[in-house]
Amino acid sequence: MSVVDFGEYKGNKLIVLKRNEDDKYPFQFGKTKAKLIVENFEEIRKFAEEE
Repeated sequence: MSVVDFGEYKGNKLIVLKRNEDDKYPFQFGKTKAKLIVENFEEIRKFAEEE
């Protein structure tokens, strides 16, 4: 089960996505990239489902 956490970098909020609590390399990004992901969610979903 994945873990969602929040952090900060140079005063900016981050969302941190981990595969599990022990994930050494979490996926983290700020609001600008989060908005870009939301705007392109369908294309990202299609990419993730490709073989």
